[in-house]
Amino acid sequence: MKKNILVIPGDGIGQEVTIWGKKVLEKIGQKYGHEFSFDEAIMGHVAIEATGNPLPDETLEKAKSSDAILFGAIGHAKYDNDPSAKVRPEQGLLKIRKELGLYANLRPILLFDELLDASSLKPEVLKGTDILFFRELTGDVYFGEKNRSEDNNFASDLMNYNRYEVERIARKAYEAARTRSKKLCSVDKANVLETSRLWREVVQEIATEYPDVETEHMFIDNAAMQLVKNPKKFDVVLTANLFGDILTDEASQIAGSMGMLASASIGDGTGFFEPIHGSAHDIAGQNKANPLASILSVALMLDISFGLQAEAKEVTEAVAATLKAGWRTDDIANVNTPADKILGTQEMGAKVLEFIK
Repeated sequence: MKKNILVIPGDGIGQEVTIWGKKVLEKIGQKYGHEFSFDEAIMGHVAIEATGNPLPDETLEKAKSSDAILFGAIGHAKYDNDPSAKVRPEQGLLKIRKELGLYANLRPILLFDELLDASSLKPEVLKGTDILFFRELTGDVYFGEKNRSEDNNFASDLMNYNRYEVERIARKAYEAARTRSKKLCSVDKANVLETSRLWREVVQEIATEYPDVETEHMFIDNAAMQLVKNPKKFDVVLTANLFGDILTDEASQIAGSMGMLASASIGDGTGFFEPIHGSAHDIAGQNKANPLASILSVALMLDISFGLQAEAKEVTEAVAATLKAGWRTDDIANVNTPADKILGTQEMGAKVLEFIK
């Protein structure tokens, strides 16, 4: 198999963790006889600094011509502290999703038994949890019309959805549910929001095409509570852009750390694979970041974009073997972790490579 992969390290720790995602791809390619060629591009704060544009035209062209994209992280504290900034790193991420038609964000909450104690939740509550989130990516308040009054005393963001946007991600979620436990929970706020009423109506219509899948509808506030009370009750979760953004970050505590969670943004073409953690500039350049989410994003790429299930399984099993051997980064260590078992970014990435035989 020959595939062209674009690496966009982005900002902060993204530049440290994507190195190890790429190294894993290279080793898998060597072992299984695949030809993975790599190119690199800039996006986010580093792109603004270099070009004034969070998504330069050159990066977008490279993205459109690649078979898959491995992304790091985006953002910088200077923009968090300046809400009035007109050009922001996140604009690059929103634009590339729109340009590539990436309408479905898949976030598996993959729980490794070795990390049961890394979560703030009780191990007996967590054990056995396996959730796959489908978050819609192209609608909602992120893309709706935005207004600010001239006197700066009023602001608004328009929340909107088109029927087709709900239909296409709902079908992807139902197809996935068929391959799992045949349970799907759709999360909305249909008791208050008109967009959620449309969302629920469309999901109910699509559900009739999948009579073998059990469908449950749940309000966002209840879902947020149930996620920490009884995470095992969920299997496939389907939800809108804003709600999905919040719920999946909450769910990161199930896995013990954001540094453990991968994601895939997909549509009908090039897939976009990234860890869910941010740029974490407070630890950038200190060899402290957890590279496992980037490595697990590579497993998603191999599976979803390239159809290489055996290769994807090997990557996931290499991560599991690394954890089983007791190796940890700071974010997933606990008080009982021996100091000599706590590794930096580079050392942790190298350990995973060792377990890919």
